[in-house]
Amino acid sequence: VWNHETADKLYCEEIDVGEETGPRQIASGLRGHYTLEEMQDKKVLVICNMKSQKLQGFESFGMVLAAKGEDKVELVSPPDNAPIGERVFVTGLTGEPISMPQVKKRKVFEKVAKALKTIDGGVATFDGKPVETTAGPCKAPTLVGAPIS
Repeated sequence: VWNHETADKLYCEEIDVGEETGPRQIASGLRGHYTLEEMQDKKVLVICNMKSQKLQGFESFGMVLAAKGEDKVELVSPPDNAPIGERVFVTGLTGEPISMPQVKKRKVFEKVAKALKTIDGGVATFDGKPVETTAGPCKAPTLVGAPIS
C-alpha cells in the first residue's frame, strides 16, 4: 500500500486475490479513513470482475469494499482464517460470476450495490442474506445498517 502521487484521497495497493498471475493493482479512496499501517496486510473483500479503470492516472483492476456510516468508513473483511482468493457466497444464491463485459454492459454493480448493507454485528449482506466465506460471514466491525460499496 502506498499513497497516490497526486490524489490526496487515494491509496494504491497490490492485493493478493489468489490469482496465479500475482497481486492485483487496485486504487481505493480510503486514505482519509485508514493509515498506511492499518491498510498494510489487511484482509479485504475485492470485486474482481470489473473492467479496469484509471483513477487519477493509476490503473485499478478491482474495487475494495467498504461500509459507509454517517461519520466513518470501515473495510468489509472476511474472517481471519478465510483462504486468500476464496470467492464469497450468499446462501441460497448459485451460479458463476458474470464476465467483465456483462458487468459493465448491464450496469450490474450499480444494481448489486443497492442491495449491499450491514446488519447487526457488522455482517455484510446482499438482499438481507449474509455475504460469507467457508470460514464465516464477512464484516465491517461496528457499522449497522450501512451501505456497502
